[in-house]
Amino acid sequence: MDRLEAMVILLAATDTGSLSAASRKLRIPLATVSRRVSELEAHLNVRLLVRGTRKVTLTEAGHGYVASCRRVLEDISEIERTAAGEYHAAQGELVISVPPVMGRIHVMPVVTEFLRAFPQIRMRVQMTDRLVNLLEERVDVALRTGTPPSSRLVGVPVGLLRQVVCASPHYIKLRGTPRKPEDLLSHDCVAYEGYAVGGNWEFLSRGRTCKVEVPSRLVVDSVEAAVVAATEAAGVARVTSYQIEGHVKSGSLVKLLEDYEPKPAPINLLYLGQGRIPLKLRAFLDYSVPRLRQRLGYTGASDLRPPRRDQKLPVRS
Repeated sequence: MDRLEAMVILLAATDTGSLSAASRKLRIPLATVSRRVSELEAHLNVRLLVRGTRKVTLTEAGHGYVASCRRVLEDISEIERTAAGEYHAAQGELVISVPPVMGRIHVMPVVTEFLRAFPQIRMRVQMTDRLVNLLEERVDVALRTGTPPSSRLVGVPVGLLRQVVCASPHYIKLRGTPRKPEDLLSHDCVAYEGYAVGGNWEFLSRGRTCKVEVPSRLVVDSVEAAVVAATEAAGVARVTSYQIEGHVKSGSLVKLLEDYEPKPAPINLLYLGQGRIPLKLRAFLDYSVPRLRQRLGYTGASDLRPPRRDQKLPVRS
């Protein structure tokens, strides 16, 4: 039995809540996941998981063992980084996870510039909306929206995600300009299944949240399709601000109901904040943070720049 592999599988089952979810996350057969956990329990002669019909829970012994597994995997990762010389020079492979649309529009131009500036560093970019486990999946840094999910992660803010409503000038000329959220009830709307399921759009009015079930003649399952539909005067669309900045500047789209926008969500670069930080990651943060802030129009975190190499890293939640 490969005990390290079994530990990784056990942690995945614990974090996802079920063996089947761990199977999907690790992309290995469910039978293998179940067998490895059973082998680990037999090796330890103790029960670690209580298997339910839909989820698993840790036993008392399991709680202690899982905490120890996390420390072991962190120590192994630290040993590997030291052996690879990642604390002595900005070199090696850097793995970053980013949302697909934001990655294509804003992150990839910064990545290509960074690689030209640091020829000793290789990069692997994962385009996914899935919330990755940085430690278990060997990801160095992730760009994510919202509050960091764990106090073990350091979040460096690079932008704010604004939810905006937009339409083409031609559509507005034909149908008029909505002045308040309720006006959307008399408009054609483009609903995006991944963002506003059922066309249930949220707004902020007089400090209170309100929702409008907008009528949608067109429902799409990608942001790009929603933007195209809006530019072609198919209706009013709700997207995020960074996805349409180019269209707004060119005049092909106009922002609507800006006074009713929901509170923006922070966009952070997340990385594990325990232990020393590899120089390849330090170099990427120093290089990318100001450039991403500029691209995303973020000016509200001048006191939250990445720490210096000799500065103790904070752990923010």
